[in-house]
Amino acid sequence: MSANLPEEDLSCPVCCDIFQDPVLLPCSHSFCRSCLEHFWESAVFRSCPVCRRKASKKSPLSNRALKNLCEAFQLGKGQGSAPGSNTLCWRHGEKLKLFCLVDQEPICVVCQASKMHKGHDCSPTEEAALDCKDEMCAAMKILQHKLELYNKARQSSAFTLEHIKNQAQRVERQMKNEFLKLHQFLYEEEERRLSGLKEEEERRVAAVKNRDDDNGRRISSLTDMIRKMEQTMNAEDLTLLQNFKATIEGTWSTLQDPECMSGSLLDESKYLGNLKYKVWESMQAVAPYSPIILDPNTAHPCLTLSDDLTSLHYSTPNQGLPSNPERFHISAEVLGCTAFNSASHSWEVEVGDNEDWILGWASERVKRNQEVPARPENGFWTICLRDGQYRAMSSPPTSLKVEDKLQRVLVQLNWDRGE
Repeated sequence: MSANLPEEDLSCPVCCDIFQDPVLLPCSHSFCRSCLEHFWESAVFRSCPVCRRKASKKSPLSNRALKNLCEAFQLGKGQGSAPGSNTLCWRHGEKLKLFCLVDQEPICVVCQASKMHKGHDCSPTEEAALDCKDEMCAAMKILQHKLELYNKARQSSAFTLEHIKNQAQRVERQMKNEFLKLHQFLYEEEERRLSGLKEEEERRVAAVKNRDDDNGRRISSLTDMIRKMEQTMNAEDLTLLQNFKATIEGTWSTLQDPECMSGSLLDESKYLGNLKYKVWESMQAVAPYSPIILDPNTAHPCLTLSDDLTSLHYSTPNQGLPSNPERFHISAEVLGCTAFNSASHSWEVEVGDNEDWILGWASERVKRNQEVPARPENGFWTICLRDGQYRAMSSPPTSLKVEDKLQRVLVQLNWDRGE
């Protein structure tokens, strides 16, 4: 009866071969035990590879009925095959003793003399098998490196998802505190902005999950490719040579490295920056306004920003931040959320009694993963207080004479004049 079953009904969804030691998950899906264990090794959570339902940490139960069916199917399939059929040339019936290096397939001595392979370089199957194994080993190392990169990308995705959720919760909490300071008739504005936040959170989470799902599919593809390559390498020489061309061609169509997910975090400044002013402005009244809003997604981990994103202080590095491309990783710096490319702008910065500070302008293209001098050639136009001296960070730095210690600094920009 098992011999009449379609082969796909007895095939593992992961390796697509007949089940080997099948196990059964609570969701009723079955897999080869080795396939399932290998999938869980590269996954963030133990779940079903088909329906993604979470699985128990206990070892899955063996599916003995399915195992018996597969063994019966294999037995019936083996009885219907001709022994030694894969060792003879299908064109001439001669033994396959040579390997054509041009067409990359095993051939017989008659094939070598035929028009199809005449003039082609050939090697004995034993030598060719060794060369092919070496090439496949090199290709498998590349695939394994890709697999490692995608595993790290999935771990980063899980961390980023958690951070986005924490961001959304923190922004929501701060927004509610701001709205509580307003009158009852402002509640509609509050609900509208919270709805916008929820929609952005869903978009950001959906974007990261889509990328994470794509990485999962790529990991599954790479895992399957590596497993099939291992099976080919462990097969007999002739079987390896027969499958070598198709296997190695699939290897060179490898996937690109996982991309760093720039712009995946919530735009906190959109919701918190000048929040009360924007709402109060619609009521034709007065509200606190700050011309510069700091961007938390660019802040170095040792900088802690205020709730309204207008001030900061140096603190113990926060280890719970994702390593997103926008963030400064070496220098203790943070950018404003708004870029200027025209007109005139000015604002005051309160430096107070701080003994070490630097402020000014920075190009949005400044390097953030390495430490560079804050000078114009590196995209910085700044002044600083360091070691008790005020300096304009030109090239070379210029000392500034100040009679009294600065408490507030006025920053002015005339973009059109370049001043």
